[in-house]
Amino acid sequence: MAALDALKPLSDGPPPSWRDRLASRIDQWMTSPALNRWASSSVLTRWLVRRRSAQLFDLMAGFVHSQVLLACVRLKLFEHVLHAPRTADELATLCRLPTAQIARLLDSAVALHLLEQRGSGRYGLGPMGAPVAAHAGIRDMIEHNAVLYEDMRDPLALLRDPNAARMHAYWPYTEDPAGNPQAPAPVDQFARYSSLMSTSQRFVIEELLTSYSFAEHRVVLDVGGGMGGWVSALAQRHTHLQLQLFDLPPVAALAAGNVQRQGLSDRISTHGGSFTKDALPRGADLVTLVRVAHDHPDGDVHTVLRAIFDALPLGGSLLLAEPMARAGGAPEPSDPYFHFYLMAMGSGRLRTPAELTALMADAGFTHIERVPNAMPLHAQLLLGRKSRDDRRGLPASPGNSVTLS
Repeated sequence: MAALDALKPLSDGPPPSWRDRLASRIDQWMTSPALNRWASSSVLTRWLVRRRSAQLFDLMAGFVHSQVLLACVRLKLFEHVLHAPRTADELATLCRLPTAQIARLLDSAVALHLLEQRGSGRYGLGPMGAPVAAHAGIRDMIEHNAVLYEDMRDPLALLRDPNAARMHAYWPYTEDPAGNPQAPAPVDQFARYSSLMSTSQRFVIEELLTSYSFAEHRVVLDVGGGMGGWVSALAQRHTHLQLQLFDLPPVAALAAGNVQRQGLSDRISTHGGSFTKDALPRGADLVTLVRVAHDHPDGDVHTVLRAIFDALPLGGSLLLAEPMARAGGAPEPSDPYFHFYLMAMGSGRLRTPAELTALMADAGFTHIERVPNAMPLHAQLLLGRKSRDDRRGLPASPGNSVTLS
């Protein structure tokens, strides 16, 4: 009877299909202790049981693994061994920890391929530790993720009340949970956030520079451009371009100082405002929107896309770069991170390319297509155009204008 009860629908919806019923039967069979004992002892299936047991253990131990990584970053272990391998005693002295304790961390880091053992009991960089040592942005995000992991100590509490998360208070962009007016965030909060985004954006910048040709454009506007890391890199790579940056006034002021220090003020102009309330600067034939949409709900994304459409001339283009969920409903292993990160942040969600394409089409863009790039984990790219035939600036029908391949 219990097995039959499990197959009963919990609502008045359609009854389970034969596939659902078969899958439920297989689930019950797969969880049978007798089957597990047989599979563990059989030469034919023992390898599968061991592999799945190891995978499950990795899931359970994942939080410990992330904390080992965090400890290595905070102790600067990767920097300490970058130029020469060191012994546990040497690292204990540098990190001001007992040798017995640092040895546990070092062996754990070796197991995770963050470090590797060298001759004479010394430790050097491992294959997973090398990129952490090479990129400040990775180290900054590892440190920043400690805030997320603090919120996820009680995942049920986070699911029940995401607005209580500490991560929500970290971001100067998010609204008051109750929708009430609130005082602007302190300038140092914008500076902290913008600095993190600047250092962690390097990978996306490389994807953009190597995946899209900017030769045909004259003026590029970056919306939500932070401290100007992307427009500065674009200015240095493509010297024919004039560039504009638009972000909240405190962020735009930080960007202006950064641009001036790089000697790029004659080619990059900064503009302060809110893309949900203010018109965007005119004059650009290409607008870039880099890692902005996933931070915001659908209504705000539609607002900024429509503002971009209005600011572009006929024939102008939008290049959107975002981390995206896999199309077709099959989640990527990276999706859980983005789902919980954005929930704790208090705004936005991970979208598929098709969902973003629909939002772009609804704002008026046509001929929307994927721009292939080498590392879609960091971001995937979509390109949309403001049709020259759209004389009235009205949203065009997306029929036959979307080519996602």
